[in-house]
Amino acid sequence: MEFSLIDRIRQRTAQSRDDVRLGIGDDAALLAMPSGQELAMAIDTMVEGIHFPRDTVAADIGWKALAVNLSDLAAMGATPAWALLALTLPNANEAFIDGFADGFAQLAQMYRLALVGGDTTRGALTVSVAVHGFVPPGKALKRAGAQVGDAVLVTGTLGDAAGGLRMLQQDGRADAQSGYLIDRLNRPTPRVAAGLALRERANACIDVSDGLLADLGHICTASSVGAEIDTALLPRSSALLSLFDDASSLHFALSGGDDYELCFTVPAQRVASVQTDLAKLGCGATRIGRIVEGEGVKVRDANGQWLEPVQRGWDHFSA
Repeated sequence: MEFSLIDRIRQRTAQSRDDVRLGIGDDAALLAMPSGQELAMAIDTMVEGIHFPRDTVAADIGWKALAVNLSDLAAMGATPAWALLALTLPNANEAFIDGFADGFAQLAQMYRLALVGGDTTRGALTVSVAVHGFVPPGKALKRAGAQVGDAVLVTGTLGDAAGGLRMLQQDGRADAQSGYLIDRLNRPTPRVAAGLALRERANACIDVSDGLLADLGHICTASSVGAEIDTALLPRSSALLSLFDDASSLHFALSGGDDYELCFTVPAQRVASVQTDLAKLGCGATRIGRIVEGEGVKVRDANGQWLEPVQRGWDHFSA
């Protein structure tokens, strides 16, 4: 049964690439690295009931399992190439496998990403994906590198995924607005093109997976700087603002996580050109603050008062 499940995955995710010399079906994949490139690798694990609700449809799980990893490559300015998949299932459910593989393949095909191997086993529903991408030597985006005086920007809008999760918890699936937020939770858009556009332009970059405050805090720590952001500048979607009051939508935008937008810093003189180019890519970029001397992330409200958020982001091992 295990091998028939693997065959179903292989058939549904088939993607031809010249640099895949030997893919699924052997003890290991054989891959050819292009000359003049460095290899960027990332891995993420999703567990049912922690990273996605228990009634999430299989295709959405497949999409998101890949998307969260592609977002890591985007944050490094890397071009996606290959993936490995480790899938743990409570039972050999062919319908689930078909749906999962279809969702995975739908996103993979956008980037000509090839699934080249992996493993299946029995247990609580858990998905681990490892991705590999290429970046020219010395051109990768990193968390370290933010400079005092840099502007802090984010792509897209923040807080939508957390709002979508709240709607699911409240069983609020009735209208287009809630549907939009739930889609943002279940099918995030990895900002791969934006990451490529930020090569040699951004001083530091990270994807917003655990929450803006937590992830911007990682940039500050790696760069030995502080940051100040203004809540009035945070980009929030019309769907989020229509379904939640200002306090809730602000909390989601600051600390909700799971949006998989890019947060990055650029010298002030580059802001306009970066915003123009990212607008052409469809995701846009909003200036939300600045890099300063010091440490940590400070938050200023619309009245100019400093806030102390109750929560700064997701922690996998918190109570």
